[in-house]
Amino acid sequence: MSQEPASAQNGQHCDVIAGTHAGKSGIVQDVNTSKTGAVTLTVLQSDGVRFKTLAKNVRITG
Repeated sequence: MSQEPASAQNGQHCDVIAGTHAGKSGIVQDVNTSKTGAVTLTVLQSDGVRFKTLAKNVRITG
């Protein structure tokens, strides 16, 4: 019963469109589903900084 979005895969570029990290972008590195069912992504920015965000706040761009 995975809620992982089919479009969010490791190595894809994404833009964060909502939440704490809105306006940031980077490469998806890790996709996880928490115990509560929330899908989270680890995003690597071009400057090497990583952050976690919810998949619902992300738009995959390529």
